[in-house]
Amino acid sequence: MAETSIAVMPAPRARVQAMMEYHPPLGCRDTLRLDFNENTLACSPRVSEVLARISTGHLTRYPERAPVEALVAAHLGVAPEQLALTNGVDEVIHVLFETFLEAGDELLLPVPTYTMYEVYASATDASVVPILAADDLQFPFERLLAAITPRTKIIAIANPNSPSGTVATRAQILEIARRAPHAVLLVDEAYFHFYGETVIDLIGSVPNLMIARTFSKAYGLAGLRLGLLAGPVELMRWVRRVLSPYSVNSLALACLPPALEDTAYLDWYVGEVLAARTEFEAALDAAKLRRWPSRANFILVEIGARHAEFVRLMHSAGVLVRDRSSDPGCDGRVRITIGTREQMRQAASALNEALIALKTASKTEKE
Repeated sequence: MAETSIAVMPAPRARVQAMMEYHPPLGCRDTLRLDFNENTLACSPRVSEVLARISTGHLTRYPERAPVEALVAAHLGVAPEQLALTNGVDEVIHVLFETFLEAGDELLLPVPTYTMYEVYASATDASVVPILAADDLQFPFERLLAAITPRTKIIAIANPNSPSGTVATRAQILEIARRAPHAVLLVDEAYFHFYGETVIDLIGSVPNLMIARTFSKAYGLAGLRLGLLAGPVELMRWVRRVLSPYSVNSLALACLPPALEDTAYLDWYVGEVLAARTEFEAALDAAKLRRWPSRANFILVEIGARHAEFVRLMHSAGVLVRDRSSDPGCDGRVRITIGTREQMRQAASALNEALIALKTASKTEKE
């Protein structure tokens, strides 16, 4: 008599089973990409030149990050031992949380904000304490200070914040660091170039401050997955124990130096985006749409109950935008990335047509 076998599958950790899932809507994006806050044009032409010279033999070697880390550290005015390159800012968040968060700890998180903070925190045994911003979406400084407890282990602040584009001031960041000396204060400066203000000069002098940066936005290297974490040597030492030594690939390491060197291209692109943002803000005001003042390369716009239909109409017109209605306090709101002036004129035209279509549909439904 044949034995009957019962299939038993390995089970993941209970914490993994309870993790938040994140599925970015990245499919079919061969159109005007105003949905993920990327560089909407191209990276520096110097990067293209380097890519063209990379041989197949170059790809057979494990990546060596230390020389490029030293170059980036010098560029930012920190010591090499205070900086680590990463596989995007996502790896920064993941590694930082794995390094410092354990059972009983709390992550203080002003919301709405970047989704991956909560996703990676949900893989740990720590608790997330959301600090909800008011309707104006300004940084909830006083509420955050009131939420600090002895259990607070990490405070994560995106500055500028997404999807709102609002900022925490230097004075506020310093006061938070002072009030929570037992916690890591992560300031995520992913959109620094469009804001122009930073606290990276405080690395080392503020013992619990750590800074994240990305090369996916202004530099246009999102496909290479490049980010960095900077912090005091004492904290970076622990982070490096968790960080994979090979998570930044050879192509990314080869392309970063020329991207950093080409300051003329970076300055041009940032200037173009800022000019386009001003023009597009005027178009939104003319359309009588509520918007939130932004210090980044995107704007959050109030669309209302028909937000999903608005996103669909924009997509049909060849313009991708991001519905943020599922974010805390953002029901009916859509985030629109700012590209070049020519691109945003196309977006403004599509937006006005979409609004006309929504108004017509609403009028028809009422008749």
